[in-house]
Amino acid sequence: MTQSPAPTSGSRSTHAITVLGHDRPGIIAETTARLADLGLNLEDSTMTLLRGHFAMMLICEGETGEAALEEALAPLAADGTLTVTVRPLPPEHHEPAAGTSWVLTVHGGDRPGIVSAVAGEVARVGGNITDLTTRLAGDLYLLVAEIDLPAGVEVAGVEAAIGEAAARLGVGATLRPMEADDL
Repeated sequence: MTQSPAPTSGSRSTHAITVLGHDRPGIIAETTARLADLGLNLEDSTMTLLRGHFAMMLICEGETGEAALEEALAPLAADGTLTVTVRPLPPEHHEPAAGTSWVLTVHGGDRPGIVSAVAGEVARVGGNITDLTTRLAGDLYLLVAEIDLPAGVEVAGVEAAIGEAAARLGVGATLRPMEADDL
């Protein structure tokens, strides 16, 4: 792994951190405590269990360099049950989305191709999936996605295209505006 130079005093940097592996109590507490001890601010995160395996992605910002961050997080992976990665991120400026936000729900019998079919319809109109969760419970498959559609896109057309793709796969799909309390 290529190391980025350690920030100089007063120089702030942003890092993406992933923690993956066998679940156990305390992973979140231990990881975030180590970040806080380094003075890093946790700006974005997502954490979930995937069939008994822990998966976490974090974006943090502060004056700690990549090498020091990797050293501080190394004990998490010491027993071999977790893998921890640290990646520096370049500074970015995010413009607010000019379109509208929606929640897409797909449910039905499990089969290959559900995610790619509906994601393809979102991508076809220049939409962006900003969050995606899927779950399999027995034979029932559930997908919930937050999507941003560009300004000027005919939502009824997108909804119809997603519905047609879902119908070809034998599943149902709904698209609804994202409400402020969904955030």
